[in-house]
Amino acid sequence: KTTLPMMLKENSTNQRATMSKSHQTCKRSIYTTKFRKNNVQTPVKVTFSVYEGHLARGFKHHIPLTSATAERWYLAPEVQRVEVTEGEMKGTLFIPPGSGPFPAVLDLWGGQGGRVEYRSALLASRGYVSLALEYIGILTAEGKLHHVDNTYFEVHVFVIYVKMCVVCTSGSHIMPLKGSLADVYAALQQNVDKIRYDEKMRIIWRDLLLPVPDDPSKKVKMGEIKCPVLLIVGEDDQNWPASESAADKMMEEAGNSHLLTVLSYPGTGHLIEPPYSPHVRFSDFKLLEAKTKGESLIWLALMLR
Repeated sequence: KTTLPMMLKENSTNQRATMSKSHQTCKRSIYTTKFRKNNVQTPVKVTFSVYEGHLARGFKHHIPLTSATAERWYLAPEVQRVEVTEGEMKGTLFIPPGSGPFPAVLDLWGGQGGRVEYRSALLASRGYVSLALEYIGILTAEGKLHHVDNTYFEVHVFVIYVKMCVVCTSGSHIMPLKGSLADVYAALQQNVDKIRYDEKMRIIWRDLLLPVPDDPSKKVKMGEIKCPVLLIVGEDDQNWPASESAADKMMEEAGNSHLLTVLSYPGTGHLIEPPYSPHVRFSDFKLLEAKTKGESLIWLALMLR
């Protein structure tokens, strides 16, 4: 009898999986650490090892009978990676090989912020021009936190798209209609008393936006959208009320329900990742901690499910 475990390894300290300070301070289990590739220009090395007998853990204390290493690349050969910094815009553009024309994607990562490139790299490897746009946690030249407003997105959507569609994964349209990210944060902080914890003290944030408001000024005007919309939601999302948001009737009431498609997956959580991504049932991260005008704006470590 033999055991065949599969282990993911990074080939340098500069390309290791993301581990937040909250992980390092609290010494959480490795099973709550989400593996995310930071440097898409190098492969993930996957080591396959065969051990004698049946092992469930403690592999490092045993010598394998044999091992083999495979590489998983996020970038296909000849895909161009171009860092873009123009005005306040910060992002990375991935361009597939060939003369085009190519379909284009504006890739907006979620609340953790920063510049996350692995989805755009995979999309470009399959024939899409993709711009991974940084919009949360942007610092000015003076090192101050800059909260972008809606015009930041509108400009870049105009630059990239001629014919448009919207794909939203685990998201919500419940947010102040006009305003910056600072206004979004302020609205959420008014409902911090709705934060819940499960039996293992893992944070549940989905109630921050519930119930779905009737006030149209607190929601994106979904009824005015004139392009196809695809909503992908997990019915066990403990982070964001994606299912409830997808069930809102704004597009139906505006006569645009024919443009809306909803893919709803039972038993699925907040993180819906590209195929073959390493799976983790729970993961946590620190969103943002900053001070603005003497007031603390603190986002706690969040547990995703």
